[in-house]
Amino acid sequence: MNIDKSIRNNKKALLAYFRDRASEFLTEVRKNFADTQADKRARAINENLNKTKDNLIATLLQKAEKEKWHNKEKLEALLLITYCNIVVMIESRNSVRPYEYMDFSRRIGELWDPFCKLCFNYPINDVALFIPPLFSEVKKKLTKEITEYIDNLPIPALEKTELKSYYDKVWSMVTSGEIQLELDLHFTFSGNNYVVDFKSGFGSNEKGNTNRLLLVATVYQNLEANYKCLLLVRSEENNSYFNTLKNSGIWEAYCGNEAYRKIHEYSGYDLKKWIDSNINWEYDFSAETTQHLTQNNLIEYLKW
Repeated sequence: MNIDKSIRNNKKALLAYFRDRASEFLTEVRKNFADTQADKRARAINENLNKTKDNLIATLLQKAEKEKWHNKEKLEALLLITYCNIVVMIESRNSVRPYEYMDFSRRIGELWDPFCKLCFNYPINDVALFIPPLFSEVKKKLTKEITEYIDNLPIPALEKTELKSYYDKVWSMVTSGEIQLELDLHFTFSGNNYVVDFKSGFGSNEKGNTNRLLLVATVYQNLEANYKCLLLVRSEENNSYFNTLKNSGIWEAYCGNEAYRKIHEYSGYDLKKWIDSNINWEYDFSAETTQHLTQNNLIEYLKW
């Protein structure tokens, strides 16, 4: 497989490369796992194809560094490599364990998030990634501040102790453990810190996740570092859980084309335009895969 800048326009060669690798892996997988072990076969083929993708990307990035490729050139090559790998992974997985609704919808959602994040890993704009704070550090800082405030109040010592006790009770009501402040993406742009949660769509059982996101955003809103919380959703059609977050005043929530416009605004790259020009699932899949997905009404989940 020859790696140069032209790879970002060579879908045919990339699909052929991944399919050749998949054929090799499938031979080994079928030797190692019986027909009754479809789950293990599926997992093994996915792992092997991801290793192939990672090796290809590592080689590309090394060459790009030596030849001083622009981020746009790197990004477009990585987008195409990632897409072609996804196509062949779905084909290969479907050949050992045919997809049904739940598996397929969940899998496509899992793949959309890291695909979008490539625009921020290799941005056109001046974007810098950052490591999110630990909840334990945030809690320690806030506890120190409130303790010092209470200690300076002109009230008896006993009342100060009682106030601190009530404060501890509030923490215990908020959470019985640590809150996960790490979301899908964290970046700085034009002096603001952004925390981003990507989501394929909202199902009917999202109450717990919605409450978690409200709690996490509330914590970020109370920090001093000027955090803005973005929710970017692939699906145009969402439900009351999405609207709850959108109307919360602490999440800036966007879906469908609006989400892609935000990706373009911050990263500097028009991902939607690239998708429209390069992604054609039904044509790029093998005929057998397209037939299976069509017959089982799964094609609709491929609207990126």
